[in-house]
Amino acid sequence: MSSPLRPRSAHRFAWLLVPLSLLAAIAAWAGPKEEMKALSVKFLALRSYHVSMEGSDKRMQKMEMDFVAPNRYRMSMPMGTQYVIGDTMYMTIDGRTMKIPMPKGTVTQWRESDRAFREVDQMQIEALGMETVNGKPAKKYRMTQTARKPATTSLIWVGMNGYPLKMQTTGSTGKQAHTMTVHYSRFNDPSIRIEPPK
Repeated sequence: MSSPLRPRSAHRFAWLLVPLSLLAAIAAWAGPKEEMKALSVKFLALRSYHVSMEGSDKRMQKMEMDFVAPNRYRMSMPMGTQYVIGDTMYMTIDGRTMKIPMPKGTVTQWRESDRAFREVDQMQIEALGMETVNGKPAKKYRMTQTARKPATTSLIWVGMNGYPLKMQTTGSTGKQAHTMTVHYSRFNDPSIRIEPPK
């Protein structure tokens, strides 16, 4: 028969339960903003991923993009393929490749696929329940950006693995509204490699 806990042991055991209860309380208090911040940290730490982007404006070409950390991008469009490696762009059109140096920092304009995750603190975030994306269960959120003009609203669907499955961003240029839809996949896929074209 097991002996009862001694008073000192029981006291120590009680103190061990305090951090566990705090963690449970924090998890219960976590709201949409905290959940999106956690997703942002996880997403921005990825070593690689793939996205496909398509706009509601049919004049905008559909684009497939691969990313390899920290600063390598490959963008495939009907007109050709662009590579960005650091501050150098390589454009391959009709079998010909051009090397174009860019001003430092220009690469940020190719990071639209992760901008929302870098600007969570500036957004209002609302949880919208569960939906299904390509047969996968996903948490749906609305993210509203009003700090920068024009204001934008994004709907994002997050998979059960904590990574985004889909994002739909609505904004406007002048009087014309437009929507960009991004699908995310191949997180940390080691087969994604980006090298300068030869």
